Amino acid sequence: MKRNYCVSLLVLSGVFILITGCAPFVENNRIEEIAPVIFWSIDQGEEGRLSICTLVPPLVKEKKRLLTQNVHLLKEGGKLFNLIYYRELKLGQLRMLLVNEEVAKQGLNSLINTLFIDPEVSPRLYLVIIKGDFEAYIQNQLDKQPNLDYFLYRMFKHYEEKHQGEMSIVNLHTFMKNLHTPLSVPFLPVFKAGKESFTYEGTAFFRHDAMIATASGIDDQIMQLLSNDHYLRLLPIPSLSVTVGHIRSKVRIKLADSSAAVNVELYGRVEEYRGDKDILDHAEATELNDQIQTYLEKHTLELLQKMQRWKVDPLEIGRHTMTPFTKPMSDEAWLEKWQQLKFDVNYDIDIQPFVEKK
Repeated sequence: MKRNYCVSLLVLSGVFILITGCAPFVENNRIEEIAPVIFWSIDQGEEGRLSICTLVPPLVKEKKRLLTQNVHLLKEGGKLFNLIYYRELKLGQLRMLLVNEEVAKQGLNSLINTLFIDPEVSPRLYLVIIKGDFEAYIQNQLDKQPNLDYFLYRMFKHYEEKHQGEMSIVNLHTFMKNLHTPLSVPFLPVFKAGKESFTYEGTAFFRHDAMIATASGIDDQIMQLLSNDHYLRLLPIPSLSVTVGHIRSKVRIKLADSSAAVNVELYGRVEEYRGDKDILDHAEATELNDQIQTYLEKHTLELLQKMQRWKVDPLEIGRHTMTPFTKPMSDEAWLEKWQQLKFDVNYDIDIQPFVEKK
């Protein structure tokens, strides 16, 4: 009887563990013995492997150093880091995954799937594409900015929350949603890393999970207005000697069989003007408005034509083909139609001149 009771108790314990999802071991989370990781940087390694680096320690007041491993698998890198560092590295505070553009061009599916299914990793993890040598940049900045990893995280968080239209900040959850949504295009921010600098470059577009092209300069600014935040804090136009600020846009798209009309209502104000017009005069202010409108229509049309050549539709114009009770068009069928579309781009802009302070 006693033996049957013991067996029943063991069975019930096993069932309880399976139901609750608890592991039959306890994780070591003693603060003195662990080192939460803030970022992983992934680059091309030797012989087709991945080069993974991170900064340690992220929390305690010790001199930071860069750890690097050449591995075949992402999790292999985490294991090898623990073998060369006296604290156990934990991914619970992983906030940034920075991937070199050459790795991104081969596809991100295996990397992001590994992190997405890891219960320790937050879906709010920021994904970033890197041009250049990020490891050299970090190594050069260690003594100048010891908390650089944390400052980079705060920068991404700031631009994500404020929606200023300056950068295309994307987290793991958003990227996965775009990746698996029909007629949608994933995109990520691109930063250029040099030995002394780390600067925003533009927006990378993906076909499936592979990076295809990058929109930078005025193309990226128009992308922010048409799709991302529908807002720009500042838009400098050197050719017209003007900076327009606090721009908000409303975009309406009408899709026909072989054409698409893109109509944009734009509201903003002149923040700086160094031209020869008197923009306090109504006629000359109207002329400047017309020049800005022509400039934006020209560059928007050029951007749409580039997207056709890249075979990407980040504005999700293809979703206008979806109607109730009908089967959605496949991505392949839409891309074939997308490349043949003729665009009619029209801006209706209202740019206010300087307002004198009272």
